Amino acid sequence: MRRQDRLAAPRNLLRSWAVLDESALRRVVGSREVMREQLDHLTRLSAQPHITMKALPHDSGAHPDVSGQFSLLEFADATDASLVYLERFSSDLHREKRSDVRLYSDMYAHLQAQALSPDSTRHLIDEAITAYAGPEFQPDARAPSLPNP
Repeated sequence: MRRQDRLAAPRNLLRSWAVLDESALRRVVGSREVMREQLDHLTRLSAQPHITMKALPHDSGAHPDVSGQFSLLEFADATDASLVYLERFSSDLHREKRSDVRLYSDMYAHLQAQALSPDSTRHLIDEAITAYAGPEFQPDARAPSLPNP
């Protein structure tokens, strides 16, 4: 929740880039209504200028990180080293070795290259929202955008 708060905080905004696997958009967790609300929230977030969201479609084939999610953390202060955060089922892991950070940075660059553009990603999310909400749903009738910090 604190990370979400930081994305919306008017001061000290975090710059966020994300690549989501299409499976995260299509696999129902909770209910269809919960999925529609979550995806609608992602669409609103992706419209913020400090957030870049891209989707990796199923038809892009195998990709470098089929093993799970990771986060690359880079800090504004040049004295802070970048690190990789691996969130796993039973524990979390932070990797600070330059070789590990470089490996994940390279992997992320490949994911970025295979992913859809931000606009195409929003279209894919809208398709998933429509599938969860039914054909009567109109993407333009969503809740208003989040305030622009």
